[in-house]
Amino acid sequence: MDLEFFILISIVLIFAAFVHGSIGFGFALIPTPLIALFTDMQTAILLTLLPTLLVNLVSFLSESNIKEAIFKFMPIAIITMIGSAIGTQILIVANSDIFKLILAISILLYLFTNNRNISISVFTKYPKTSFIIYPFFTGIVGGLTNVMGPMLMIYGIELKYTKAQFIQMMNLCFLLGKVIQIFIFFINDSFTKTDINFSLITIFIISFSLYYGIKVKKRIDSKLYIKLIKILLLIISIILIVQYIYNLYIS
Repeated sequence: MDLEFFILISIVLIFAAFVHGSIGFGFALIPTPLIALFTDMQTAILLTLLPTLLVNLVSFLSESNIKEAIFKFMPIAIITMIGSAIGTQILIVANSDIFKLILAISILLYLFTNNRNISISVFTKYPKTSFIIYPFFTGIVGGLTNVMGPMLMIYGIELKYTKAQFIQMMNLCFLLGKVIQIFIFFINDSFTKTDINFSLITIFIISFSLYYGIKVKKRIDSKLYIKLIKILLLIISIILIVQYIYNLYIS
């Protein structure tokens, strides 16, 4: 990994950690697609895996009613974790550019659902079935792309979770998802010395940014930079789609 790439990704991770700290979620949405523009999906996930684990753990613990949140959301987090294990294994076996397309679609789904009142009747008509199938599928997508936030957002909207419940559910699902991903990558010998060294260094770097993000959570006017982030994500998703189509064409 050259110095320029390291500096660029470090800056992106610092910004993403501050955003996550200040609004409670969203860390993986920013660095994963940016890194994926220059590498494959597996490398993008490996480089952000340990930082994402740290960010979600700290964010979850920074909220109140931790025991209540664990009791309420652990079942969905476990189902999501199982799906994430399968998605990660698929990614390792078939590290294809199509996963970049899935990532782009996930981001567009996030941008769409974040600004609209979505109503999916299947959640109310078949609550038990959807409780198992939907988180499981969400975990698979998360394992393949490192981004399960859009689908969890839809789930939270449908079940009318409060902001605090929303943040706790997403962070717990991501937390267990990252733990199982680390395990799957480890048993498949996917981690390189470079990946581990990069992750350890960036964990130290983003800790300060995450801390200040959490500190200003209740005071910062986040509307403007959330809009800017959405614009950035839209641009990235379009680039990923164009990149996928271009690679498909030249091959």
